[in-house]
Amino acid sequence: MADPAISSSSVTPSARRGVGSYAHSARERWRRLPLAARIILWIVFVLFAIWLILFITKGRFLKGPFQKIISSSLERDVRVGGDFQLYFAPLRIKFLADGFSIANPEWASQPYLFRADRIDARISPLSLIFGDKRRIRSLLLQKGAADLEWSKDGKTNTWTMGDPDKKGEPLEMPVVQRALIAGTTLRYRDPKLFVSADLAFDTVRAQNTRFAHDIRFTGNGTMRDKPFTLRGGILAPNETITGGRNQLVVAAEAGSTRLNVAGTLRGAFEIEGADLKLVATGPNLSLLFDFLGAALPDTRRYRFTSDLTKVGEEWRFTRLKGYFGDSDLAGKMTASLPDGRLLIKADVETKALHMIDVGPFIGYSPAKLEAQGAKAVVETVAGRPRLLPDAPLRAEAIRRFDAVVNYKVGGVRGDNMPIRNISLALKLDRSLLSLSPLTFDMAGGFVSSDIVLNARGAPVKTTYDIRLSPTPMGKLLGKWGVEESGTTGTIKARVLLTGLGDSVHESLASANGRIAVILPAGSMWARNIQLSELDIGTFIQKMFEDKLKDPVQINCGLIAFSVRNGVAAADPILIDTRKNVMVGRGGFSFRNESLDLAFRADSKKFSLFAGQSPVGIGGYFAKPSIAAISPELLGRAGAGLGLSLVGTPLAGLLAFVDVGDAKAAACGPVLTGAQASAQRTTKGERRDDVGKGTTAKSESGKSDRNERRDQKKKFLGIF
Repeated sequence: MADPAISSSSVTPSARRGVGSYAHSARERWRRLPLAARIILWIVFVLFAIWLILFITKGRFLKGPFQKIISSSLERDVRVGGDFQLYFAPLRIKFLADGFSIANPEWASQPYLFRADRIDARISPLSLIFGDKRRIRSLLLQKGAADLEWSKDGKTNTWTMGDPDKKGEPLEMPVVQRALIAGTTLRYRDPKLFVSADLAFDTVRAQNTRFAHDIRFTGNGTMRDKPFTLRGGILAPNETITGGRNQLVVAAEAGSTRLNVAGTLRGAFEIEGADLKLVATGPNLSLLFDFLGAALPDTRRYRFTSDLTKVGEEWRFTRLKGYFGDSDLAGKMTASLPDGRLLIKADVETKALHMIDVGPFIGYSPAKLEAQGAKAVVETVAGRPRLLPDAPLRAEAIRRFDAVVNYKVGGVRGDNMPIRNISLALKLDRSLLSLSPLTFDMAGGFVSSDIVLNARGAPVKTTYDIRLSPTPMGKLLGKWGVEESGTTGTIKARVLLTGLGDSVHESLASANGRIAVILPAGSMWARNIQLSELDIGTFIQKMFEDKLKDPVQINCGLIAFSVRNGVAAADPILIDTRKNVMVGRGGFSFRNESLDLAFRADSKKFSLFAGQSPVGIGGYFAKPSIAAISPELLGRAGAGLGLSLVGTPLAGLLAFVDVGDAKAAACGPVLTGAQASAQRTTKGERRDDVGKGTTAKSESGKSDRNERRDQKKKFLGIF
């Protein structure tokens, strides 16, 4: 039989003293603890109490305060329409919300930034306090819908919370390690970049033992009114696999442009540090860069592979290699968004650049180059051949991003292209595009240039500063048949122009500045020269006597033009040789690409029979022509015939007598590239035979008759 319960009255006084003594002893031990230890223990006790209350109640009583606090903090209406849970389970935060929604700003086209029938997440609590990334260990999302949209002016977006006038920030996704998604959609709109996309996500159970499930997505959209499609999947590893990684596969198509990405992710949506492989193919690289919101010159067909990962705010493309057209390319590139503005940095190299692949960079059609080759660079406009490309610069596109690119080329492949070791430093800073320096080796010489395009205003302003260091003429012209053994002369040049316009043609057609080519002392042997359709050998033979039995001994020479509103006038053309002085008149036009030049060589010594007469170069840049028979030569022949009829046949030779009164040029002003007004004879006299020349044809192609008549009187010496 059990003992009856002991009443409090039956407890002896000694027992009571024992209990009281224990409590007193506990209080004494508590008081003896350091103050810091007592505070820590109180904090632990309070936290445990909070944890216990939340665990028991599942934190459902926080639903109202949660909506109020989050709505106030985000300055958006945040609602939970159904069940709500927020507690520690046991150490990670469990967040569950049914009928969850976040409103959009008033300007947005959709009422909600995000809605979901259910969100069930396990969140790392320390990530809410430390670090800049929120870590979600697992996420269940049912029938979610996200609307990501930029304003029309590109200044604000729907996901930048707080002040509605706050500048839009880049989208930062939380790190999600494992996810189950059912019936979720994503909508993205960027009116300024002309981009729209609609994606649908769903989860299916994987059919193997390694992966537990597969988050698949499909979608479509438009980029600058061009449609694209997207599909892919994220294979999440089975929980029983230690250290398993998510596998990502993405395939995107836009017309003939193809992108394929495959690799591993640390988490279901954890792109940071991902190990990915990219393969890109298509007809034109500019179409691909449109997806980045960047402008690139057109190219021919390409294929590239690259390692791809994300580190911080940078997307890094490393071990980049492939080809465009008939040219190779390798290197690395990064894309980031500092201050919300796209920045592209690249260090790339081409071992062999095909000349045809250079064409699209300056405005020639890649499709025509692909079909017609070099013939595609010439078009017929108003019945005249045009060589300078007229494709407009995408000024609006380059205003949207910045770039820093270093590009090196080992050599250029193509007919008669003695160019090697190209080095280009490109910088685009808020619509100011500089190619500085742009350098390359050419036939033993060195070309350095600085080209700046200022698109900060309209029209685009371009400055060209191109410099050729002293270059052996033999090597320079060797590709066209010059016998180097007889050519020792050198050549140096500078082009300094400024023009307005959105294309190469427009820019040069409005250009102002100066072009100068200087020939220091040396010799030239021009036998067997033939440059394109213009027979330089014939030209020089007509200029100088003895038909080049010996090399021409050049004392100094200057071929210079002053350019005004796209029209280049000879200022001056003056070449002094041992036996002759060659002067030139006329010029050319960047406007209609016409050539109208006349050259004449006068002997320094008496010559009984001199057939020299002005030799003309006419036609167009794309189709030049040489006129070896001039009106003066016909005039001499007519005069000779007349003298033969009225006198003796010997008298007819008097028409071809050259008294040899050509005045040698002072080489000082010539070698400094001075204008015609500064040229002097060796005696210091001002030259009267190198006045400013002008082109004879205007934009319409009609001659300025009065100016042309004056030129003929002063230069051709018509009787």
